[in-house]
Amino acid sequence: MGRNIMSFTWGKKSIALLAAGVTVALAAPIQASAMEGSIMPTAGIASFFEARLSAEEYIQAAEQRKGSHWGYTDIGIADVESGNLNVREQPSTSGKLVGKMPKNAACEVLEIADGWAYITSGEVTGYVNLDYLLTGPAAILKAQELVSTVAIAETDGLNVREEANTDSAILTKVLKGEELEYLETLEDWVKVSIDGEDAYVAAEYVTVKENLTTAITMSELLYGAGVSDVRVDMVEYAKQFVGNPYVWGGTSLTKGADCSGFVLSIYKKYGIKLTHSAKVQANEGKKISASELQPGDLVFYANGSGTINHVSMYIGGGQVIHASSPKTGIKISKYNYRTPVKYVSILQD
Repeated sequence: MGRNIMSFTWGKKSIALLAAGVTVALAAPIQASAMEGSIMPTAGIASFFEARLSAEEYIQAAEQRKGSHWGYTDIGIADVESGNLNVREQPSTSGKLVGKMPKNAACEVLEIADGWAYITSGEVTGYVNLDYLLTGPAAILKAQELVSTVAIAETDGLNVREEANTDSAILTKVLKGEELEYLETLEDWVKVSIDGEDAYVAAEYVTVKENLTTAITMSELLYGAGVSDVRVDMVEYAKQFVGNPYVWGGTSLTKGADCSGFVLSIYKKYGIKLTHSAKVQANEGKKISASELQPGDLVFYANGSGTINHVSMYIGGGQVIHASSPKTGIKISKYNYRTPVKYVSILQD
C-alpha cells in the first residue's frame, strides 16, 4: 500500500515525512527541560529515539526543539588541538577566509555536505572542515563541559565596583554588550570577575545568561594599515594563541600565561625584554595617547585605587589581545572594553 510523502524545510535542512503515521528516527537529542510536557519524549543525550508521529506533530516537535541547546538548534563545537578553525567563504581549503573559530567555540550547523559544514557563529557565516568540528551528541556533551555563565552589560559606561553598594569605589567602566564572568547574584547586585578580579555590578543593568564562545570575524583580526613590518608580524604572531589558557604567573604562549607574561613572551620573540609585571611594564616605554595607538603598543587598566593591574596589546581596528582570566584564556576584546588608564609604545620605529 502506497504512502504520501510530505517534506518541509527547517533552516537549510529538508526533512521528508511519511504523512500517514510513520515511525521517524531522530539522531539529534532533545533536552528534557526544553521538551517537558511536549509530545516528544527523550531517550538520553547520546542515543537515538523513535516516536510514531504525524507530519503535524513532527513539525510541532521541531519548533519546540528550536534553540533548545544554549540558543542553538544543531550545535557544533570547534575541535582543534590548538589555534583556530578556519571559516571559509566556499567549501574548499582555497576558499577565502571569512573568520576563525577558536578552539571549543560554538556554532549553529546549517548544513553538512561533502566533508564540510555550513555554519554560523557570532557574526561569521561560512564553511568549516568537518574533520575539525564536533556535531550531534558529541557536540552537546562537549558544550555541557564548556558552557559558562556571563553577565552582559545592558548600558554603556556600566560601573564595576569593589563592593556591592553605590558608595564603593569604581574599579572601571565597561561598554554595553560586554560580557563579564558571572560569580553569583546578591539581591540587587551581581558579583562578577573582570580580568580575574572580583567585583560587583548593579543587577538592574545586566542580563545573566549561559554562554559559549563564538567565532571571530576577519575584521576583528585585521591589523591597522601603514604600520611597520615588525608590528604586523608581531600582531599576526600573537593572534595564533587566541583560545590558549590563562595561568597565573605563567609565560607559556601554549601552556598558559597571565596578562604580563603573555605580553612579555610576545615581545621576547622580537628581542625585547620586559618585566613580568603589568605595573612595571607601564613604565618601560613611551607614554602615548589613544589616538597614537599602533598595533603592538600596550594598553593598561587599573583597579579602584588607580594601581595598574592588567595589560593588553593593541592589534589595530580598536581591538586588543590579552590573557584575560582562567575562564576565558587569551582573547580579543575592544581596547576600551573596560576603561584604559595608560597607553605605552615599546617599539622604536
